[in-house]
Amino acid sequence: MTSLQDPSLSVPAPPKGDRGGSIGLARNLGLVIALVILCIVGVATAGDRFASSDNVLTILRLAAVVGVISIGMTFVITGGGIDLSVGAILALASVWATTTGTQAMAGDVHWIIMVFSAILVGAACGTINGLLIAYGRIVPFIATLAMLASARGLAEIIADRKTQIIRDQGFLDFFGAEPIGIPVIVIIFALVVAAGWFLLNRTTFGRRTFAVGGNPEAARLAGIKVQRHTVYLYALLGTTCGIAAVMLMSRTTTGSSTHGTLIELDAIAAVVIGGTLLSGGRGTVVGTLFGVLIFTTLTNVFTLNNLSTSAQAVAKGVIIVIAVLLQQRIANRKT
Repeated sequence: MTSLQDPSLSVPAPPKGDRGGSIGLARNLGLVIALVILCIVGVATAGDRFASSDNVLTILRLAAVVGVISIGMTFVITGGGIDLSVGAILALASVWATTTGTQAMAGDVHWIIMVFSAILVGAACGTINGLLIAYGRIVPFIATLAMLASARGLAEIIADRKTQIIRDQGFLDFFGAEPIGIPVIVIIFALVVAAGWFLLNRTTFGRRTFAVGGNPEAARLAGIKVQRHTVYLYALLGTTCGIAAVMLMSRTTTGSSTHGTLIELDAIAAVVIGGTLLSGGRGTVVGTLFGVLIFTTLTNVFTLNNLSTSAQAVAKGVIIVIAVLLQQRIANRKT
């Protein structure tokens, strides 16, 4: 019987880049430089329209929704998975939380019912994804693609393809507030980033996530219940989708089956740009935060300069390719 002390079967330690080593610092410095360059371009081309405090808050509001999902996606990709269904889950959560029945219950009890509904729907969908992948042994790409179609279709059936207006003023007032001049959804985003960083870098859950993504078999031999942990990762991502749904509901004052369309691409792109390996085993919440801000700032600069969405898509594609090429170069150096 193979000894668990065999070095070849030991659980891989997280790369230095994830714990503040030289690689991580260099990568984050590069992201900061890229963001600064984008800001300089924004000031040069749009002037005060870009540099105003109102525009900065606009960028942060836009970053908040995709940012919360991106934090959850960081965990899944670090653990060796992928999820294409986050946009559809967000839509289903927003529709479920804004049905006439849910809003009537919220009116009788408290608007927090709408929040819990969205988060529970997101967590349930994420858990189903995790169970299909971990115990059903379905490839993540296929399992989440099926969830994408199913969740979006169910959202359309529930909403009858109509936009559902939020009528609970308490909900709108709370999430539309700006304590100390900062929108509530931006504060929620900051809290999710802080919690995600702590969970990934300072807890056993985070260490197990690195181990499962880096070498699932070694992690299993070391006593980690890989299948159960995989379910936890997808449930966590589903929960962030529910939180993002609440944030988007407050921003648009609606629930809709069209919410979150293609947001999965922005989330995955932000995670990859941030330095998380698509193959798993290495992830960084700080990098993901910068990835989200870079993409959101890029979109804002293009919008202020009246450039087409097609040009934005091309620019994002180029950035993603460059990021993946840099990842491969770093991986080759380490080997």
